[in-house]
Amino acid sequence: MSVSITAAQARRIALWRQGLLGSAPRAGKLAAQEQRVHDMVRFLGAVQLDTISVLARTHELVAYARFGALERTAIEAAYWNGDSSFEYWSHAACILPVESWPLFTFRRRHYASRGIRWHEVTKKSVDNVLARLHGDGPLTTKDIGGAKASGYWWDWSDSKIAMEYLLDTGLVVCTSRVGWRRIYDLAERVIPTSLRARRGWNDDEGIIGPSDEECIRALILAGAEVMGVGTADDIADVHRLSKADVRRNAAELGLVPVQVQGWSEPAWATSDALEWLGQGSRVRSRTTLLSPFDSIIWHRPRTQRLFGMQHRLEAYTPAPKRVHGYFAMPVLHRGELVARVDPKREGAVLVASRVTLEEGPVASASEGIALALIEAARWVGCEDIRVDEVIPASAAREVRAALKDARRLAS
Repeated sequence: MSVSITAAQARRIALWRQGLLGSAPRAGKLAAQEQRVHDMVRFLGAVQLDTISVLARTHELVAYARFGALERTAIEAAYWNGDSSFEYWSHAACILPVESWPLFTFRRRHYASRGIRWHEVTKKSVDNVLARLHGDGPLTTKDIGGAKASGYWWDWSDSKIAMEYLLDTGLVVCTSRVGWRRIYDLAERVIPTSLRARRGWNDDEGIIGPSDEECIRALILAGAEVMGVGTADDIADVHRLSKADVRRNAAELGLVPVQVQGWSEPAWATSDALEWLGQGSRVRSRTTLLSPFDSIIWHRPRTQRLFGMQHRLEAYTPAPKRVHGYFAMPVLHRGELVARVDPKREGAVLVASRVTLEEGPVASASEGIALALIEAARWVGCEDIRVDEVIPASAAREVRAALKDARRLAS
């Protein structure tokens, strides 16, 4: 029997399951800050990586959105500590908890069976890279001759191609980065033996782990847990699985059919999410800027269903055609996405190049924008804030007044 919930209830479940309800805890000691980020990786299941850095890189922004002004060194240390997490292909390139290593065996098998990813790979190059890692590892691509064969970004060197192929197939793993450069090591040196080989696991030409079906079922359940409530598309998108597999396995995995008012597609919820909803908690959501790659909004159709916002990344759109800005960050306030801010830094000034308000009360949006900008400025060490363009222009005075009032109260 299907359960019926409102769109507002679905939104609250999503915010709860993403760790975006309640005030940010006090920063505390560095060890405590690192532990929070460790725990966050586990309950989110995957934290997306991206090269773009405006206020900070997206994996830093994900932690910031949930915990406020953590020390950035603590965030980096938590992610790239060499033992509790690893980097692999999930929703995209993601930081994943090390316990989930076996669950991606199905993907490693797929890449191994193809023998190619984006580039042809030669056995000689693979053997050379493995020999270097055995003798001298861990290594960066610079250590083995560089990542590129020419100045073009797509023209990888043979060593880089081999290294990435070994990463795809699981013989090599990345558990740390320095200066955004991946550090590669042999999986046998980094991943605990208990996560690489167990009695009863399949061995497909050296790719050892659970069966493909076991992996997919476990990742469907993990996706459902991190969504709380979602359509087959929402749940599948977490780890880039098949919607058909979600529909086929949902009932057997104990997911509860849910009809969300206003959603055109059927959905499923975890029993934990429905139990939490039944407790009637009224804790407010965080007020914060969200990375476009944050898992609360990374699936754009879901973002529109949950929050009514049609959001897309415009970093790769020609500047004259951008509507909201290069790296427009949605503003979460009182459980809604009330605006978008396109930030940049000019020395010690945090500049909101373009602020776009969503439809709704201007006063609430202005308050959210002001609070989010002040906290972000403090976090990245900016001493001043400047708001340039506001859309609609009629809201500019109220946005600037709210920022002035919030700064006075915060000083």
